[in-house]
Amino acid sequence: MIKPLLLLRRRFASIRWRTRITLWAAATLAGLLVVMFARLADLALMQFAQQTTERPWLPFIYTPLIGMLVVWLTTRFFTGAQGSGIPQVIAATRLAHQGKPVNHLLSLRLAFAKIGLGTLALTGGFSAGREGPSVQVAASIMHFFHRYLPNARIIRPEDLILAGGAAGIAAAFNTPLAGVAFAVEELGRKLETRTSGVLLSTIILSGMVAIALQGNYNYFGHFDVQAVSLDSVVPALASGIGCGLLGGLFSRMLLWPQRHQRFVLWEWRRLHPVWFAGGCGLIVAILGWLSGGMSFGSGYGITSQLIVTDIGLPWHAPITRFLATVVTYFSGIPGGIFAPSLAVGAAVGANAADFFNVAAQPMIALCMVGFLAAVTQSPITSAIIVMEMIDSHGMVISLMAVALIAKAVSARMGPELYQQLARGFLQTPATARADKH
Repeated sequence: MIKPLLLLRRRFASIRWRTRITLWAAATLAGLLVVMFARLADLALMQFAQQTTERPWLPFIYTPLIGMLVVWLTTRFFTGAQGSGIPQVIAATRLAHQGKPVNHLLSLRLAFAKIGLGTLALTGGFSAGREGPSVQVAASIMHFFHRYLPNARIIRPEDLILAGGAAGIAAAFNTPLAGVAFAVEELGRKLETRTSGVLLSTIILSGMVAIALQGNYNYFGHFDVQAVSLDSVVPALASGIGCGLLGGLFSRMLLWPQRHQRFVLWEWRRLHPVWFAGGCGLIVAILGWLSGGMSFGSGYGITSQLIVTDIGLPWHAPITRFLATVVTYFSGIPGGIFAPSLAVGAAVGANAADFFNVAAQPMIALCMVGFLAAVTQSPITSAIIVMEMIDSHGMVISLMAVALIAKAVSARMGPELYQQLARGFLQTPATARADKH
């Protein structure tokens, strides 16, 4: 009697360890791919800057052509890779929970396409980020490894997808705590208790892989600021409300194609996606020329300079970045809005600091978190991301307060952006075909 019990106990222990090893291998691979994506994105942005410095006319030709090529490849061969990637992951968790296939949203093929096409789009100067796409990349890796679990029923597919998406955020921003918050607040809203420990360890491991390869760096450097002074309370409140309004408007604009599908512009985009992308590329080039190149790319470079050197920005910097990001999203290229949103917030903060005649760095941090919270309507995630990125834990209360204010204002203007966008991906390919007939 004792021997069978011991054998059974050993078997279950073996299954548990094989499960852990499989998940940790998946998390390691996800972290490696996200780091590779980060390196490629940096090279793409550097290449675009070098090419256009000596040839300011180049974006008027190159950017539309790159947009057309990327969208043609996406619509022809990699449907599901367009846009941020976060709505796809949210939709995949819901479909997996219903027992429906998710391979049209998450797969190794789409993961590598997201990296390749996203990098190619950045070589054209589009205002897009790699952080949102990293969520889809990491979720695709974790979903792929689900088939290799010794007992697939131990962990639900939707939980593994959720953990992968959060691991993508942790590795992309070097912020493991933000990855955990993102999993709970934005992607799945809950983790199953019996598997949460193992899944959270995969999120942390993926972030550790990124740290091991890139060093324990801060995404935007270090803010030498401990807290917001009393003199900055009124400007901070005004910035929270202003960023809430601006972020709410941003979300409404991104949801415009989904809400008004019969509008003539979106009908033409549906019929001619490649030509539409070329037109968007031309608008991005014009905005880049008007802004002196400040609206090109993800916004990481100019935001880092703004934080480290405290350089001044022209009044139009938030506007051109805002519009370039909206047009980039409309084009249909694979690219995220996290980094551009932070860039918009940083530009708003710099201008607000000049207007209110207060210290620039606290206002930049507060407006970064305010605009991001208003766009995503995920205040906790936004506050933790910015807090970890700038290594200024003394501002946590101020950051959280502004994030909550901005989210409250944005919520009055429309629904949650990613949750709403996810509805467009909830149909499986078979269901979509059936609806057409």
